[in-house]
Amino acid sequence: MEVQTYLSGIVAAHQRAHADRGVSLDEALRGFEPSATPRGFAQALRDARQRGLAVIAEVKRRSPSLGPLVDHLDVPDLVEAYAAGGATALSVLTDAVFFGGSPEDLQAARGSVALPVLRKDFTVDPVDVVDAAQMGADAVLLIAAVLDDAALRACASVATACSLDVIVEVHDRAELERALEVGATVVGVNQRDLVTFEVDHDRAVALAGEIPASVVAVAESGIRGAEDAAALAAAGYDAILVGEHLVRSGDPAAAVASLCGFTIAGRTR
Repeated sequence: MEVQTYLSGIVAAHQRAHADRGVSLDEALRGFEPSATPRGFAQALRDARQRGLAVIAEVKRRSPSLGPLVDHLDVPDLVEAYAAGGATALSVLTDAVFFGGSPEDLQAARGSVALPVLRKDFTVDPVDVVDAAQMGADAVLLIAAVLDDAALRACASVATACSLDVIVEVHDRAELERALEVGATVVGVNQRDLVTFEVDHDRAVALAGEIPASVVAVAESGIRGAEDAAALAAAGYDAILVGEHLVRSGDPAAAVASLCGFTIAGRTR
C-alpha cells in the first residue's frame, strides 16, 4: 500500500525499528511471560452496553499534527480522573517518536486504576503484539490500513495466544469487510484519515449500519463533546475512544462523565 505523509512516515519508522531489533516471533514467544492477569477489555465493553455508551479514555501526550496537547501530563492523576468520571476502559499511546508515549505510560496507567487497558500503537508485526502483552496491556490495536490480510490474521492469532483482546481499526467499508473476515469481535471506526490526519465526522455514522450487532462497535477520533457522543450512540456505537478532548478539557473526570451513558440504538444483524 503506497500512501504518503503521516501514515507512511509512522509505519516506515516502526518497520525500521522492528527490522533493527531483529527479534523473531519464536524468540519473542520463548521469552514471553505475562506481566499481569488480563482484565477483559472486550468483555468490559460488552457489559457496558447495558448502561449505555461507554467511554475508552485515552492517555495521549501529543499529536503529529498538533504537537504537545498539554504542558504537563501526569498519567496516574489523569487515569484516576478518567475512572472517577465513569470510563469503562483506557487507551494508552506507547509510540515515542510521533505521540510522545511509552510502555512506562501504559504501566503507570494500569497500575493506577482497575480498568482494562488498550495498547494503542502502530503494530507492524506479531512481535509487537507480544510486546504489548509483556508490558501489561489487556488489548492491542490492529490497523487494517497498516496490515495486509495475512499479517492481520497472524497478529490476531498471537494476541489470542497471549490472552489479549483485539480491536481492529478500519476507515471504510472495504477495511470493515476485511476485519469481519478475520473474525474481529471489536471494531473501531477511525474518523481521522491516517494519510492527511483530517477528521470526517460523518465517517463513523456512515459505517455504523454495516457493523453486525454481535460485534462491539467503537467510534474513534475527533469526538468533541456530548453532542458528538450522542450522535454516535444514536448511530449504534457501543463505545467511543476519546483522547484529545479529554486531555485538554481541564477537568477530565467531568469531561468523561459528560460523554457516558447515552442510549445506544440497535444495529441490524
